[in-house]
Amino acid sequence: MPRPLTLAVFTKNRVNPAYDAARLAADRVAAEAGARTVHYVPETPDHVGQQKVLVGEALALRPDAVLLNPTDDVAMAEDLARFAAAGIPVVLIINRMKGEALTFVGSDDVGVGYMAATALIRGLGGKGGIVALDGTPSAPTARDRTVGLKRAVAENPGIELLGARVGYLMAPPARTAMAEMLKDHPRIDGVWCANDVMAFGVLEALADSGRTAQVVGVNGLPAAIDHIEHGRMLASVDFSAFNIAAIATQAALRHLAGKSVPSEIMVPAELIDRSNCQRWKAPFAVRPSASWPVPDGTRS
Repeated sequence: MPRPLTLAVFTKNRVNPAYDAARLAADRVAAEAGARTVHYVPETPDHVGQQKVLVGEALALRPDAVLLNPTDDVAMAEDLARFAAAGIPVVLIINRMKGEALTFVGSDDVGVGYMAATALIRGLGGKGGIVALDGTPSAPTARDRTVGLKRAVAENPGIELLGARVGYLMAPPARTAMAEMLKDHPRIDGVWCANDVMAFGVLEALADSGRTAQVVGVNGLPAAIDHIEHGRMLASVDFSAFNIAAIATQAALRHLAGKSVPSEIMVPAELIDRSNCQRWKAPFAVRPSASWPVPDGTRS
């Protein structure tokens, strides 16, 4: 009896629920196909050195394919090359990078950042001062979302970007950064966050200061949906690591079965606000996995 296919799944941390959802989706799709997953997650969130060590462990295992969300798109290039040299196909997920890979599965992050910013600006009636919580500079998703933010601000002369801090895509540093900006700016009308987890830290900082502002994020996490439903957040964008990982796992399995896979698969994102948030209330454990055929936006 042949051994089951093994997929090595690399995610950046265990503190962002979006990555919990990604691991869940990969496990589910692999299990349905009779394959198994082995997860590699740095103990220190987003730690490049630890992810490099984990690459060595995965190479020793010799999986049939790899799903890789790189902690740094430049620093991990040599590790992507190590998989290629070993003849192990790699599906890049969420964060793209240069190098030899079977395909990249993600979303248009410039569009995601722009969508969140546009929702914030619309919620402010096109006027006011906003601040931004940027993500980790080593993450292409974060860099691209900031490009989208700046594009939206440039299109709306009634909006002033008062300041920006790096929140590292985590709640505690975002809370600290927001507290600093609240001290610097006596009035902040809106806050753009590159992900929902930082938005949660922002809400804590606002509560600590006794101040209010409109807040938007990215990921469509269950806690964000609750905040939107109850008016504590204005909006989020459904950049779905859950769907991305499900499609990426299917891509790896299709390749191993000798089927063709596009070189890029772009998963559509959608704005979530109070008008439609009920659609996202189901926890990831009971949500259906995204299925093949792949969505519009693929490139062969």
